[in-house]
Amino acid sequence: MPRARNKADLLKSAAENYSKLMDLISKMTESQMNTPFNFPADASHKEAHWGRDRNVRDVLVHLYEWHQLMIKFVERNAKNTGKDLIFAFLPNEYSWKTYGAMNIEFWKRHQATTFSNAMQMLAESHRKVLSLIEQYTDDELFTKKHFPWTGTSDLGSYFVSTTASHYDWAIKKLKQHCKMTA
Repeated sequence: MPRARNKADLLKSAAENYSKLMDLISKMTESQMNTPFNFPADASHKEAHWGRDRNVRDVLVHLYEWHQLMIKFVERNAKNTGKDLIFAFLPNEYSWKTYGAMNIEFWKRHQATTFSNAMQMLAESHRKVLSLIEQYTDDELFTKKHFPWTGTSDLGSYFVSTTASHYDWAIKKLKQHCKMTA
């Protein structure tokens, strides 16, 4: 499915990719669920997440934490009536150059989180993000610079990145793990 450019497509792609992710997880064998990730250290796995995430739970809590970023970003800025105060998407101590360190902190934070809790947390945050999308019109979601807090981008792009695109990333990762453990 091409990248969403309207609310209906955004909601559809987010729901479909989430459903595909949940379906993939439901079909994983017990061995695949319990075998730690062991992706080869090669040029196709140079991104940090290949070494960071060690199991399905790690992928789920990563998605959950990015949902939390999205929820806070929208809620804090939507409530803000002062035009000169804008809350960034990333926490103040991180930038788009250093967000890898933030992802590691997310990973550390959830080492005691159970798989079952991770599934529940992700399901709840997914519903919350879809509910937020519902509150906006096509113009509000997909007009660049509609909100001062989205910078030169549009709000819809943030939602696409934290839902459909992120779910697609997780699906690809889990499929590779399944292929390696089949």
